[in-house]
Amino acid sequence: MNTKIETKTCQSCKSEFVIEQEDFDFYEKIDVPPPTWCPECRLLRRILWRNDKNFYKRPDSRTGEMVFSLYPEHAPIKVYDYDYWWSDSWDGLSYGRDYDFSRPFFAQLKELISDTPFMSRSIMYLVNSDYSMNATALKNCYMVFGGAYSEDSYYSLNISKSKDCFDSAHLNECEVSYEGFFNEKCFRAFFSSYCESSQDIYFSRNCVGATHCFGCVNLRNKSYCIFNKPFAKEEYFAELAKFNFGSESSIENIKKKVAEFWLKHPIKYLQGRHNTDVSGQYISNSKNVKDSYYITNCENLRYCQSLYINQSKDSYDSFRFGDNSEMVYESSICGLNVSRLKFCYDCYSNCLDLEYCISCHSSSHLFGCIGLRNKQYCIFNKQYTKEEYEKLVPKIKEHMNKMPYVDKGARVYGYGEFMPPDLSPFAYNDTIATEFFPMSKEEVISRGYRWHEEIKNKYDSTITAGELPDNIKDVQDNIVDEVVECAHKGECNDFCVAAFRFLPKELAFYRSNNLPLPRLCWRCRDAERLKQRSPMKFWARDCSCSGNISHDGEYKNISEHFHKGIRCPNSFQTSYAPERPEIVYCEGCYNAEVA
Repeated sequence: MNTKIETKTCQSCKSEFVIEQEDFDFYEKIDVPPPTWCPECRLLRRILWRNDKNFYKRPDSRTGEMVFSLYPEHAPIKVYDYDYWWSDSWDGLSYGRDYDFSRPFFAQLKELISDTPFMSRSIMYLVNSDYSMNATALKNCYMVFGGAYSEDSYYSLNISKSKDCFDSAHLNECEVSYEGFFNEKCFRAFFSSYCESSQDIYFSRNCVGATHCFGCVNLRNKSYCIFNKPFAKEEYFAELAKFNFGSESSIENIKKKVAEFWLKHPIKYLQGRHNTDVSGQYISNSKNVKDSYYITNCENLRYCQSLYINQSKDSYDSFRFGDNSEMVYESSICGLNVSRLKFCYDCYSNCLDLEYCISCHSSSHLFGCIGLRNKQYCIFNKQYTKEEYEKLVPKIKEHMNKMPYVDKGARVYGYGEFMPPDLSPFAYNDTIATEFFPMSKEEVISRGYRWHEEIKNKYDSTITAGELPDNIKDVQDNIVDEVVECAHKGECNDFCVAAFRFLPKELAFYRSNNLPLPRLCWRCRDAERLKQRSPMKFWARDCSCSGNISHDGEYKNISEHFHKGIRCPNSFQTSYAPERPEIVYCEGCYNAEVA
């Protein structure tokens, strides 16, 4: 039996990419043609439909009243308030129309997008969490984005099943966290990252089963350690007391010292645990997941990203959500008991057999529909019988290839392509594309994407960041009445909001955990935290282990490896670029070094 491998040229970036036999098998299984864009350009195309954490105020398209919205006012769409959108007061079928075989499919879909109302926010089951977005089942949360099943948390991104977490990102089953990053099942973890099943840890990284540790890295089931040095219990607390955690200046000095210590120890080429046959970054408890990013409890995936809520399987090019999804292809923000979704955006909760659909819910057998709920056998929001639907859809697919859509970048879209970027309600700089694929305004426009010139709000601050007390013990109750000027003063490239306030619950958290007041607004704090995050891109690298030491001589191995005293022969795919300063070990060498 011959193995089919094909090298193609991406019609977007013109680089070459490879389609392998297992890829062709998947495309045949779900009945789609092979892609004409490379994996990276396909990802960019999907995330241009994702506003991760921008809040807007805009008029409700029905009442004219100002509402909080996921979509900016400049978006060329209608927006209804969330509660009204979900009510029975309007019906998406009223926007139905016949398919016009004299015009490209995507030109017609673009008009339907413009005419059919979108819900103001993408949320479900929120309790006292109005200032959160892209969230499910939150209670008493504030400025939590991409969160699910969490409580009493503030200023956090992509946290799941967690409680009392502040200024954290990518947490799962954590409680009492501050500046946590990619931690799982941790309690009282401060300024720590990539830790699991640990408690009372400060400034620790890649630790599992650790308790009462400070400044540690790569420890397993250790207690009372400072910079990986063990202490007796009484000695540990005596040493810990020498660090002034309540002082901002002290914290900044500790951060610098810890960062230097971490860099002298190896990291594993892939952050994640409990996997079988995976490649990518931030993958845990998964099997047969390839070229993917931020995946948890999943199986049989390739080119997928941010499927971290419950289980997803048997999918390609699926970006965000998941939650018991299967057979999803080239879709963005779809999940919660869905199957056989292709080229969809924001479709969730018990959906089956949808193609080119937007914000459709609890529906099946839809093609090119927007805003439908509890419907089936519809095309362009028009109702058909099962027999009519099954006869018309193949004709439309054939027509899409005979009369393809061509976007501003001269890219051609037939059947099998995700929706063109110029159909997205967002401009490039409204989306998380600015984080993972940063470009200048000129470059964005030259590539045929939209750019919106941001108008920054002006605030009259009552106190500067430099005037805040250095130590939390010196902070007075009336600090919650102040408008604080961010230390960046709106002059950075991190969407700085220039000024911010401290909320009473936030102040109580800092005091109870002896933490200093932050000097940056929440957007700048978020940007600083996410600098730890690896890119959604992979490079081929060799293991940095040169026998008994790392190749740069910074780290001396604590155990003998399988390759003895010679350089490790292993190579791998990793999101740590070759020019980065980290010591990157293969899994075998890394596991030999964790203590």
